[in-house]
Amino acid sequence: MKINENYLKLKESYLFSDISKKVGAFSEKNPDAKIIRLGIGDVTLPLVPAVTAALEAASREMGQKETFHGYGPEQGYGFLKDAIRDYYGEKGVELSSDEIFVSDGAKSDLGNILDIFSTDNTVLIPDPVYPVYVDTNTMAGRNIIYQNACEENGFLPMPDRSVKADIIYICSPNNPTGAVYDKAQLKEWVDYALDFGAIILFDSAYESFVREEALPTSIYQIESAKKCAIEFCSFSKTAGFTGTRCGYTVVPDELEFDGVKLGRLWLRRQTTKFNGVPYVIQRGAAAVFTPEGRSQIKANIDYYMENAKIVSETLDKVGIWHTGGKNSPYIWLKCPGGMKSWEYFDFLLAKAHVVGTPGEGFGVNGEGFFRLTAFNSRENVEEAVDRIIKASDMI
Repeated sequence: MKINENYLKLKESYLFSDISKKVGAFSEKNPDAKIIRLGIGDVTLPLVPAVTAALEAASREMGQKETFHGYGPEQGYGFLKDAIRDYYGEKGVELSSDEIFVSDGAKSDLGNILDIFSTDNTVLIPDPVYPVYVDTNTMAGRNIIYQNACEENGFLPMPDRSVKADIIYICSPNNPTGAVYDKAQLKEWVDYALDFGAIILFDSAYESFVREEALPTSIYQIESAKKCAIEFCSFSKTAGFTGTRCGYTVVPDELEFDGVKLGRLWLRRQTTKFNGVPYVIQRGAAAVFTPEGRSQIKANIDYYMENAKIVSETLDKVGIWHTGGKNSPYIWLKCPGGMKSWEYFDFLLAKAHVVGTPGEGFGVNGEGFFRLTAFNSRENVEEAVDRIIKASDMI
């Protein structure tokens, strides 16, 4: 018996585990310190009433013989897939329900989708990046090359045609940087993928935070993208489902390589390795698309984006360069005073009792940068930025 030695290539400790240990040690030494967390991207507002009402009604259904549901379709119930299809229709994107696959979240699908691709493929990943892209490909033993995201290009790297890639990861709005590609920029990536016979894995988990109407919220708003892209989305940040778990992946029928439709492979993978999202959860997710649900969820997103605006405007006041905060709940800042990422983490924790995420944890190009999130209460965000302003005077 042999183990998968690719796992030994992973870092021993996960980024957020390191943060937790540091904060725990600080709290033990400073028990009276009120720590405000603007680090991990978990939501803080509860599920909206439309969703909880749907969850409650579905739970009652499960307690009655006449309306009980056992195993459901692995790719999702029609009522949810149809609601997602109609949502895309409002974006000007025509999909069939069969092209939509419901799952327990974008993170799972972003890793599991790799099952349908050969390990011989070369993967192009931006740096800095959401760690799951790198770790899942490292586990599989694929060759990874990195695209250089930096201050000079606004953390929105563009295709380099001297480099040949087979699988391309794009996240927009981006986690961790909060940067968003416009349609012309995404068109360049689509053209690259079509010319090189590559596949784009497009993470749109934060699409509902985009405020500017001219910016795309789906890769399929770009001409010919259905021929080269799979899109992943989640209810986690849109509707607060981080503890409820539901998302979806779109695999267009036009997507075909070597005469094989990728949707057929993904369906086969899911029906073999996945038993589907619980009926109760899918009923809650479907409520997200009702008029009441959309109105209530918009209020929550507006709340978070006002938090992001407060953080962004504070950084402007103290002269700290940053991206994000306008079309994303993430604010990606350049560490002041030439500090390194973990150095600034320790500084903010000690001087302001504020926790963020060191950019170095997202890749080599994240060194010297820092991520703050808008997922906290208004009171805590306002207090945190006041502390950051005072701490900045100490640099």
